[in-house]
Amino acid sequence: MNDKVRIGVIGTGQIGTRHLERYAAIPEAEVVAICDLRQDAATSLAARFGVPNVYSDYGLMLERDDLHAVDVCLHNRFHRPVAEAVLQAGKHCYCEKPMSWTYRDALAMYEAAMRAGRKLHIQLGTLYSPEARAARRIIAEGHLGRVYLAKSIHYRRRGRPYVDGYGSAAFVNTGTSGGGAMLDMAVYHISLILHLLGNPAPLSVSGATFQQLENMYADRRESGHYNVEELGMALVRLEGEISFMMEEAWAIQAEDPDLDQISGSRGGLRLRPLTYYTTLADLEMDGTFDLEQGIWRWEQCDPEQTYYGESQRHWVAALQGKVPLLDTARIALNTALITEGVYLSQRLGREVTVDEIAHAEQGIGREK
Repeated sequence: MNDKVRIGVIGTGQIGTRHLERYAAIPEAEVVAICDLRQDAATSLAARFGVPNVYSDYGLMLERDDLHAVDVCLHNRFHRPVAEAVLQAGKHCYCEKPMSWTYRDALAMYEAAMRAGRKLHIQLGTLYSPEARAARRIIAEGHLGRVYLAKSIHYRRRGRPYVDGYGSAAFVNTGTSGGGAMLDMAVYHISLILHLLGNPAPLSVSGATFQQLENMYADRRESGHYNVEELGMALVRLEGEISFMMEEAWAIQAEDPDLDQISGSRGGLRLRPLTYYTTLADLEMDGTFDLEQGIWRWEQCDPEQTYYGESQRHWVAALQGKVPLLDTARIALNTALITEGVYLSQRLGREVTVDEIAHAEQGIGREK
C-alpha cells in the first residue's frame, strides 16, 4: 500500500479529536469518514478537519469498501465489540488504550485480529519517546546484563478525572471506564516496561487498589458515580525470573517519583532523565546521554527510524509496508493480564496466577 491510507474514526470526544489532529499532521494519512452517535458533534468535527463523510451508525461506515483502517476512540468497555466489528469487516484496527477493560475482552480482540488476518494496533504512546527508543537499544545490546528487576512508580497529587475538575464522569465509573488509575494511566507504564524487556509473559500478580483520598467536592463524586480506584499497586513475577513492581495514583498525598527503572547484573537504567548506572574500574558511575543528537543521527542515517517517533505515524507507515508493526496488541494483552490480576488479587487478598486471572469472572474485583 503506497498510496494514502484511508481511515475512518469512531468517536469524536476528547480522544477522537486528538487522533484527528495527529492524522492531519501525517501526509500519508487521509481521514475519509467520522462516526459518532452524536451526529452534530461528528458533523462539527468533520467540518473542522475537512472530513467528507459523517455517520451515526458505525456499521454503515464499515460497509465502505474504500477504508483501509478504522480508529476506535471510545470508552474502554466499548472497545471489544467495535474493534471486533472493524476486524470482521476486513479493516485494520487502531484502538485507544487500554486494549479493553478486562483481559478476557482484550484476548477476544486479539483472537479476532488473528482470525481476520488484519492488523490490530493499540495506542501505547510511551513506547515512542526518545528515552524509550534509546533504552530499548541499550538493553538489546546487553549493557544491563541479565535483567532481574523493573520498577514503575507514577503519582498525580490531585488528578482524578471529573472528581478533581477536568474530563467527564465517564472516566470514573465502571459502567464506561471499567476501572480507574490502573486502566487510565498504569497501562502506559506497564506496557512500556514490558516493551523494554521484550514483552516477557506474566506469571503471577499480587496487587491492591485504593480509593481513600478525602474529597472536597462530594457532589462531583456522587454525580459522577465515582466507584473506581485512585491508586493501584502490584508485584508482578515475569518469565525469566524478573520481578516488576509498580504503583500508579490519580491522587495521593506524596510527590511524584516519576520513576521507570530497570536493573540488571551489569548495569541499570532510569528513563527520565535517561541515566545509565554501572561500575567502571571498581567505581560507581552514572552516565547521561545526548538524546536529541542521537535520535537525529539515527533518523538521518536510517530513514525507517522516523516512523518510530509517534504511534499513529508508525501505524500509517506499517500499513504502507514501510516498517514492521510493533506488536502492541500482544504487549497490550499482557498489560491487560496484569491489570486484571491487580483487581483479582485485591478481591481475593492474595497473589494470583495467570491461570486464575484468565479464568476469573469477567470484571471481578470492580464495582458493578
